[in-house]
Amino acid sequence: MEKITIKPTQNAAILKFEFSDFIAKSGNFEYKNIDETASSPLAKQLFFLPFVKTIYISGNFIAIEKYSIVEWDDVQDDVASQIEEFVNNGGEIVKESTEAQKKVPSTVYVESTPNPAVLKFVSNKRLTKTPAEFKNIDETLASPLAKELFKFPFVKEVFIDENYISVTKYAVTEWDEITAEIRSFIKVFIEEGKTVIDESLIQKTPQNEKQQEAYFDSLDVTSQRIINILEEYVKPAVAGDGGNIAFDSYDEKEKRVKVILQGACSGCPSSTFTLKSGIENMLKDMLNDHDIKVEALNA
Repeated sequence: MEKITIKPTQNAAILKFEFSDFIAKSGNFEYKNIDETASSPLAKQLFFLPFVKTIYISGNFIAIEKYSIVEWDDVQDDVASQIEEFVNNGGEIVKESTEAQKKVPSTVYVESTPNPAVLKFVSNKRLTKTPAEFKNIDETLASPLAKELFKFPFVKEVFIDENYISVTKYAVTEWDEITAEIRSFIKVFIEEGKTVIDESLIQKTPQNEKQQEAYFDSLDVTSQRIINILEEYVKPAVAGDGGNIAFDSYDEKEKRVKVILQGACSGCPSSTFTLKSGIENMLKDMLNDHDIKVEALNA
């Protein structure tokens, strides 16, 4: 029996309903009204709810954007139950036919980051729920997109998270010479429905394993609090800059927190300042312990 997990998003109008497995293996689907739902019987049913504005189906989730006539707190459980009942009764979520996989318009825009060697290419489509960093082409088993990007001679590293790709370039090339080419390539790749990243193939790196619930439960209380602070207060900010921060360890005796910087944060000239003046001070304040020290393993 499928059990739906409800997850909030940064947009208060959009709520995600996650499944235990992938439901859209061939790409991303977006429906703005009931007339567009030929490829999704479930989306068609959901549009009978008067507050449903837009439906997105991607990876292992359905995201629903609502009109302001209701609050999610009042209706989210009923929506989750309706989705569960539909699926458990054998209903088809999305018809992954050749027709359903036709080219879907995509938007990709470019954002600068604090790291001059990194640009952030932001998609209007959800790309992954598991952050993944690729240092070279040999590490790209899980990401056909990263593999193709490494074929550009000026691409040094690739980081993929949420709805964006952070690309690190070699110093021999200037961004104004290559930005349009990379943006266009990513846009076409997504529009053609190609696999950006296969989360089931992401290697079990220490960082990824440390995001698992079993690992979290095995930690001491201080480490758990540190992870929660990083998740709630730090990650959204560094994600906005095209990067990521992952908890590595906490030494209770030395009061030392070790983290791993990814994406635009890795090798960024301002990362040391951010660690010391921002994250370290935040942890000292929120943990009420002024002996806390933060260091990055790859700073």
